Amino acid sequence: MIDLHAHLLPGVDDGAETERESLAMHGAAAGGGTTAMIITPHQRHPRWPNDDTRDLRERFANFKTAAGDALRLELGAELYVDSTLLDDVDAGAVLALAESRYLLLEFPPHAVGNARETVHELAIGGWRPVLAHPERVAPWAEDPTLILRLADAGALVQLTAMSITGDFGLRAQRCSRFLLDHGCVHFVASDAHDPLRRPPLLERARAEISRRWGEEIATLLLVTNPAAVLADRPLG
Repeated sequence: MIDLHAHLLPGVDDGAETERESLAMHGAAAGGGTTAMIITPHQRHPRWPNDDTRDLRERFANFKTAAGDALRLELGAELYVDSTLLDDVDAGAVLALAESRYLLLEFPPHAVGNARETVHELAIGGWRPVLAHPERVAPWAEDPTLILRLADAGALVQLTAMSITGDFGLRAQRCSRFLLDHGCVHFVASDAHDPLRRPPLLERARAEISRRWGEEIATLLLVTNPAAVLADRPLG
């Protein structure tokens, strides 16, 4: 399995606080069947701007050396969306997923009115916008048809593993199931933040998807589509 959203870079956001914690998460992911992971610190967030991409790359290189080669590790970011995102993308001031044309977008939890315009502008610019955990964004979780419309505009959808298994509550689980029923999910990722409460584990979600929607869908969302991101090619 390939995890394209995880906060393992120590000391830069609300994810892992120390290298020891990061390495524990790395080991758990490897032991749980993950073979590759994109490390995605918050970027442009009001609390964690992380606007120095050189610093993030250096921190990532240090972590990668400490972690060893049990997993393939790549760098990306979870990009907070505001009115200046497109300017920063044009300026090359943000990190794409594994140096690809895929951008992982975090919309503010209650301010998603510009989502369709943002998705459209990125798509016509040759980017592949990925919605981070839309099932946990309140307006979308309450009306998942809004997510379907964003997908029609060019958005790709990333669900959180723990939403599918019900660990983030009934509303997130219902929204996740709605999107899976409608074939409007492209990736499942851990969005891991720590070793215990939000660990980098995917196998329970994969088992649930396989049971309810079939092994072919589970493989598509956790292996095939994420592999396309690593290869920087469009989804099949």
